[in-house]
Amino acid sequence: MHRLSTVLILAALTLGLPLLATAHDGDIDKVNGAVRVEAGQHVGDVSTVNGAVHIADGAVVRKASTVNGAVELGAKTQASEVGTVNGSIRLGSGSHVGGVVDAVNGSIHLAPGADVGGKLSNVNGAIVLDDAHVAGGIGTVNGDITVGANSRVEGGILVDKPSGWFNWFNRAPLVVIGPHAVVQGTLEFRREVVLKVSDSAQIGPVKGATVVKFSGAQP
Repeated sequence: MHRLSTVLILAALTLGLPLLATAHDGDIDKVNGAVRVEAGQHVGDVSTVNGAVHIADGAVVRKASTVNGAVELGAKTQASEVGTVNGSIRLGSGSHVGGVVDAVNGSIHLAPGADVGGKLSNVNGAIVLDDAHVAGGIGTVNGDITVGANSRVEGGILVDKPSGWFNWFNRAPLVVIGPHAVVQGTLEFRREVVLKVSDSAQIGPVKGATVVKFSGAQP
């Protein structure tokens, strides 16, 4: 089946025909254009190269990924892994990703009740948890991080030092740990950051930054 799909794609390219989504073993694979999984559907890997990936409410997929485009999971969806290179990621309320959630150039937003079992990371773009949970830690290079009120993170936070292509970003990232949020593990900062922590939050050891306390809903 995999070989047949490859032959069909090559034939379409040779004849100048438009490339349509191909599916095998429950997978949905597309080259150009958005991919959508309808509400309540159960499928395998869902991917495209140039286009967004939309997983509607209650759907279950394995990996959801694209190269150039956003990935959006609706409410109460399930996936094993989510990733993009150039584009944002949004996880709807009550959604669950068992493994990693990863972007290179793009923001990541977790709605209330969203749950990530692996690491949540990007290089450029804001990361926002809104009453959400991440079990595998948070990592970024140039992005701001907001661990919003009542959110919970295990595995700590790492803001790495930029290098090479990403060394142009000079502004110090802003890291906010909101009211009643919990971050277990080390908060390690290998570059200058502004770290603001609610006086009702709980955090692990801090390395490489000075904590600025605040009261109220926001700093």
